Amino acid sequence: MRTSCHPGYPAVGELERRARALASAAPGTLRLETVGESRAGRPLWLLSAGHGERNLLTVAGAHANEPVGGASALRLARLLAHRPATLERLGCTWHFLLCLDPDGARLAHGWAPEEPAPSVEECHLRFYRPAFARQPESLPAPGEDRAPLPESATLVALLDRLRPVAQFTLHGIEFGGAFAMMTRPVPGAARAFRATADLLRIPLDDHPCDGPDWQPDRPGVLIRPGGPPGDRAGSERDPSGFTADSTWLYPRRYGTLTTLIEAPAWAVPAVSDPRPAPDPGREVARVGQLLLGRVRELTDLLGSAPAALREPPRDLAPLRDAALELIAVAPSVAATWAAEEVSGSRGHFATLQIAARRLPLRAAGMMRRALLPVAPATAEALGDLVREWCQELDKTYAPRWVPIPAQTALHLRTMADIAERVCGPSGTGSRP
Repeated sequence: MRTSCHPGYPAVGELERRARALASAAPGTLRLETVGESRAGRPLWLLSAGHGERNLLTVAGAHANEPVGGASALRLARLLAHRPATLERLGCTWHFLLCLDPDGARLAHGWAPEEPAPSVEECHLRFYRPAFARQPESLPAPGEDRAPLPESATLVALLDRLRPVAQFTLHGIEFGGAFAMMTRPVPGAARAFRATADLLRIPLDDHPCDGPDWQPDRPGVLIRPGGPPGDRAGSERDPSGFTADSTWLYPRRYGTLTTLIEAPAWAVPAVSDPRPAPDPGREVARVGQLLLGRVRELTDLLGSAPAALREPPRDLAPLRDAALELIAVAPSVAATWAAEEVSGSRGHFATLQIAARRLPLRAAGMMRRALLPVAPATAEALGDLVREWCQELDKTYAPRWVPIPAQTALHLRTMADIAERVCGPSGTGSRP
């Protein structure tokens, strides 16, 4: 596993090492502490900057396949260490949870591409993203018979302790466009986010397909409808139908604004096209056919290794479980898309077409890794499928690698802008 943070993304151990170095170099501004442990006993590190009364919280590494958040958190912490007056002016302490899922990040092999242009195929041959119930930002829904993950419980306890004015959760999609999700509108924030993406030459996702219960503020922004500040409702629904309470929505009881910022590793300009689709009904049907057809191709191939599917090595079982879940939910995802209003931009349908490719590609990549030690012939065939699908993706959309400094800059500039808006002299960060 790569341990260097440059030119790729920092691995879990590198996050801790660099955070220690930063805190040692700026002891009057930065401090590092553990706030919990993962399921496997790995520490959850919190790096804090400043000494203001109000709190800001940045959460990185919530999804194992999205290592860019840790790089962004360290970059902003380093900037604040050199500019402590910024926090003094805002009256804030800024906290960085450096990696919410270190176990998942380890299983994802700390994917760290070489600049300037790694391959989509390399990304998916190493891919891992946990099953829904193993993702720490998902809390058990009311009445659900499962305990919160230790990582989830740590984040909830941190939110209860800090009651932050704003929570930022940093994400990174494999390919597509940038977008942001906000639990309430903040005047001027959506416009500033769009300007940042334009400055960095990162296309905006005109109408993201995430968050079916969120309202689009096109282009590139989704707003969560809900009650007044202090609302305790926290349920979040995935396009697959999976429903759970969410750490994004949990701190609304404290009046906290949560902003999710999604930075693409590969940019696809087609998702930005605002023109109306000429035949939305036909586009919806094509998306469903693509998704279900590729899933059938995948399940037909897996039919040759039934015993191996039952008994992968223990440490690789999470890969199998996550892949099987994606295969199982594909019909529900297609049904969710089919139930949309028959309207939408060309960019929105490009986003759906990409999502229809992404789900089986993720499943094939994870299943390949799970089966490699026990069914190498099937694993090799899955590798061929990953290669074929990645080549088709390249040919269809010509995705452009976004340099890591640009990915992190999207996170940084958006966080800094919103912090100014909710904590600055004319901000809206006062408690309800």
